[in-house]
Amino acid sequence: MGSRRQAGESRAEKCAAGNVGVGTSLGLALVLLSSLSAFGQNAPTITLSVDAADAPRKMFHAQMQIPAKPGALTLYYPKWIPGEHGPTGPITDLTGLKFTASGKTLPWRRDLIDGYTFHVEVPDGATEITASLEYASPASAEPGYSSAVSATEKLYIVNWNTLLLYPAGYTTDQLTYKASLRLPAGWKFSTSLHVSNQTKSSGEVDFEPVSLTMLVDGPVLTGEYLKVVALTAASEGPPTEIDVAADSPAALNAPEEVWEHYRNLVKQAGILFGAQHYTDYHFLLTLSDHVAHFGLEHHESNDSRVDERSLIEESGRKVTAGLLPHEYVHSWNGKYRRPADLATPDFEQPMQTDLLWVYEGLTSYLGDMLSARSGERTPALARDELAQMAADLDHRSGRVWRNLQDTADGVPSMQYAPKAWEDWRRPVDYYDEDVLNWLWVDVIIRQQTSAAKSGAKSGPKSLDDFCKLFYGAPSSRPMVKTYTFDDIVTALNQVVRYDWRGFWTERLTNHGPGAPLGGVEASGWKLIYDENPSELDRAQDPEEKSLSAHYSLGLLAASDGVIKDTVEGMAAAKAGIGPGMKIVAVNGRRFSPEVWHDAIRTAKTNPEPIELIVENTDYFRTVKLDYHDGEKYPHLVRDESKPDLLTEIYRAK
Repeated sequence: MGSRRQAGESRAEKCAAGNVGVGTSLGLALVLLSSLSAFGQNAPTITLSVDAADAPRKMFHAQMQIPAKPGALTLYYPKWIPGEHGPTGPITDLTGLKFTASGKTLPWRRDLIDGYTFHVEVPDGATEITASLEYASPASAEPGYSSAVSATEKLYIVNWNTLLLYPAGYTTDQLTYKASLRLPAGWKFSTSLHVSNQTKSSGEVDFEPVSLTMLVDGPVLTGEYLKVVALTAASEGPPTEIDVAADSPAALNAPEEVWEHYRNLVKQAGILFGAQHYTDYHFLLTLSDHVAHFGLEHHESNDSRVDERSLIEESGRKVTAGLLPHEYVHSWNGKYRRPADLATPDFEQPMQTDLLWVYEGLTSYLGDMLSARSGERTPALARDELAQMAADLDHRSGRVWRNLQDTADGVPSMQYAPKAWEDWRRPVDYYDEDVLNWLWVDVIIRQQTSAAKSGAKSGPKSLDDFCKLFYGAPSSRPMVKTYTFDDIVTALNQVVRYDWRGFWTERLTNHGPGAPLGGVEASGWKLIYDENPSELDRAQDPEEKSLSAHYSLGLLAASDGVIKDTVEGMAAAKAGIGPGMKIVAVNGRRFSPEVWHDAIRTAKTNPEPIELIVENTDYFRTVKLDYHDGEKYPHLVRDESKPDLLTEIYRAK
């Protein structure tokens, strides 16, 4: 059976409520401990029963017993999902909705302003109602997180927010849920939730009562093939394990070095932060080609999903390295420490996302750093990843009209924007660009406190010191401590005095030109391009990866020649090529990736332009590209005139 926790510990994560400003508002940190007192004295306890026996069919049945008084009752379907940064609750997949009291069907109506809100009239004499619903999970690949494809013939990831309603008038901390889950015969499970009872013959699992906050924060990984690997010994702090479900037993047979890297990850994170804020932690990893691929953070677990063979093939391990370290860092940055306006009292209140450059950007930097320190990435592979980020952002044409801050501000309405015109629109750059920015911060701290720095008084420091100060001791059970822009500036100044407010204001509002490469260059490395694919380039699946013309012609195309995107101002866009068109021939020959690459290489010594036949909405035309600089792949190379700080940053502690 899957790992489970011992029964008897009820917990509640206490979220911040009320309007606490962010940006340049005063630094008010709310420390809210989880305890039984977090459950509202007068809030109801709701019984939730989920039947997932039809998981392979992707249809799920839920029933709730909701205490109620006669009169109008307002119920919400979770809308703003923590970690997803938007109103992403899958309301379109909520079906089969029915309310009854004492065996009689009750009329209901959806709110005319907010489609996530339902109104039910509770009859006289009733003390509770029964709410039944079915969740029709997507059956094909669609963008999304917990709302995307989550079930196959052999596994299912239970995200409770898709399967329940909750009454208005209470915070999610105040509401208590007693949840049970029925699994397909023979399936195992793992979760951070406490288990009170399990009946193997029926596949029924009962969980200890928890707040609605913690229920939604505790997904359940289930499947026929599930492997549990302990990552910590009893003497090494809170229990930590990786729980892996796959569509085949073969996919679970990763080499021992994989598990050792994740053991090192837990150790290195403990050294970095100096404390934990969970009672135990579960890496919930799904290996499947048929579910949505992403990572979603939770306080004591993460829901991460990658290709089926990602652990057993070397190329898969290289491409997916960094995902689990990123989600693990979120236990500290995002769950324990959280921007004040992301700590909403329930799932109905809108979240404000202006500090995602810390929530996600710093997490990305620290996750990449820990992937190197743990050995999941070699230093060379870590540099390849950094080089690709730097090169992508150095060619971001949308920078001229949209600053980095707006990529965070606009994410609730724009994170599912189409891929076409992505470079000009700008995607969620607060992830990768802030890896570059936080590297710059790390380097500045190291430079300002180096032994050679005039006036340095307290010895060499780094961003590690900020992490211990901001996210560290004392260790605790799950809790939320909110922060603002001012809190970040204050903490950085406690590490070393510097104009951090000015630094971040400039980084968040500038328009370039080019990417913020100051940290890369000051760390002793330079971004260059040559015709040789990097180790990471070679590991990436050519069927999924765009043809390598981003940094040369400014063109991103799939392996069938369909144009995914172009970079405004570069050769392809200037020649009239745009997303949705298709390259059907190169220099008179039918398009193929091999023909394409040969043409780019040949053009280095051939003065004639590269000639393309391009199809666009049933019309064909010839396009000539006067380009002769060959293929370009990004790399980092040493600048021997400067100290090698990047290698020190990546070194295990």
